Amino acid sequence: MEPISEFESRLKERPLPQHVGVIMDGNGRWAEARGRTRIEGHREGSNSVREVTRAARRVGLEALTLYAFSAQNWARPPEEVAALMDLLREYLTRERAEILDNGIRLHAVGALDKLPAYVREPLESLRAESAGNTGMTLTLALSYGGREELLAAARALACAARDGALKPEALTEGDLEAALWTKGLPPVDLVIRTSGEKRLSNFLLWQSAYAELVFTDVMWPDFRALQLCEAIAAFQQRERRYGLTGAQTQGQT
Repeated sequence: MEPISEFESRLKERPLPQHVGVIMDGNGRWAEARGRTRIEGHREGSNSVREVTRAARRVGLEALTLYAFSAQNWARPPEEVAALMDLLREYLTRERAEILDNGIRLHAVGALDKLPAYVREPLESLRAESAGNTGMTLTLALSYGGREELLAAARALACAARDGALKPEALTEGDLEAALWTKGLPPVDLVIRTSGEKRLSNFLLWQSAYAELVFTDVMWPDFRALQLCEAIAAFQQRERRYGLTGAQTQGQT
């Protein structure tokens, strides 16, 4: 098998996706298949977060967004939600030094006001301290939903129109994008979903309009640098046409 370092180096020889989004699925099923608790599955999944983030930075991705906790996840059993919040706080504390030492900018999107204070405080602290970093942007999607994001943007734009700051007939895609939680992040080029499921599950709905999709049967706790590299390699084999013909896109290169 090719060493992972050589695989990563080979990926750099071709255009990389600017922004990769990952739907980290399968923690609970991974644990249940091994006779372990769902929380143990989530804890093992946090190790994958660390390894995938490191690999993404080594390869040279500009932005990595991880779907860590959806707006719908609040409906899970209270004990699981509480354990997930504890794991999130633990992650923010444990990874703080590595994020700062490696020039990573930590960002977060979602209804962050719904997070408990003991999670919001270290999250906002690390966001502020890493804001000036110029390396890869790591975004955690927390209490996040694509529909909820679009609704929040629509409300903001409606208020702007009501107050006379925006003319509805002059509204552009750029205006809407500027009202999204992901404002300032590059376009999403690749979305990866683990565990064999083949749906977006309310993740980056606007941003993924022209993203390439890669679905893998690997459960998130088993998804590491190799699997990320395989997904990027698959992306590099795709022809991205954006509604044009193949001949047209070839003529642009």
